[in-house]
Amino acid sequence: ATHGTSNFADQGPDEKIRSVFSIYPEPFTVVARKDSGIKTYKDLKGKRVNIGPESSGFRGTMEEIMNGLGWTKRDLRLAAEMKPAEAPKALCDNKLDAFVYAVGHPNAAISEAATTCDVVLVPLTDEETKKVTDKLIADFDYYSPAVIKGGLYRGNEQDTQTFGVGSTFVTYSDVPEDVVYNITKVIFENFNEFKKLHPAFANLKEEDMVNNLRSAPLHSGAEKYYKEKGWLK
Repeated sequence: ATHGTSNFADQGPDEKIRSVFSIYPEPFTVVARKDSGIKTYKDLKGKRVNIGPESSGFRGTMEEIMNGLGWTKRDLRLAAEMKPAEAPKALCDNKLDAFVYAVGHPNAAISEAATTCDVVLVPLTDEETKKVTDKLIADFDYYSPAVIKGGLYRGNEQDTQTFGVGSTFVTYSDVPEDVVYNITKVIFENFNEFKKLHPAFANLKEEDMVNNLRSAPLHSGAEKYYKEKGWLK
């Protein structure tokens, strides 16, 4: 939305969006049936894949990858458009070979799939797809390399190399400075309590939440608090 790309191309850039803090990384994740033969991203060609609802962010990322590889939906045996919560059952019922998702980990939908049937997290290792994602990382500053830690899901003990975006708490430039300042202050002055609110928050570090912002310009209220704390680089 900030850049006016993908689903927001028709509206153009939204110059009022402001970031407050980064939360957890959202790695682009490919979950495949273990018996599907899918070992790399390029193996998705000709398979039954849930690429997600048209309006979702991870669908936009999947389309960027497909475009870079010169694929269309016709290059997949099935290009399903299910919501993330619907995909694990379809995968384990053998109606899909794989589904994609960009989300913080651990994630309930992926845990459901890994608990119900044998699945693998597919690493970003093939050179053809890496060229595409390296270009995305170079062209768009909100993409970066990412790792899904091993041991979070049954049968997947090794780290999985991928890429992704960062989940970001955002607001608008016309929200008063004192409002955003106070929200930011409350979060960071109760940081240990905040980290208990979701499993994906467990490994958050204050400095990363401030210095990993790539999605939109920083709101002046958040900037004021971070400067007081001496956290801004």
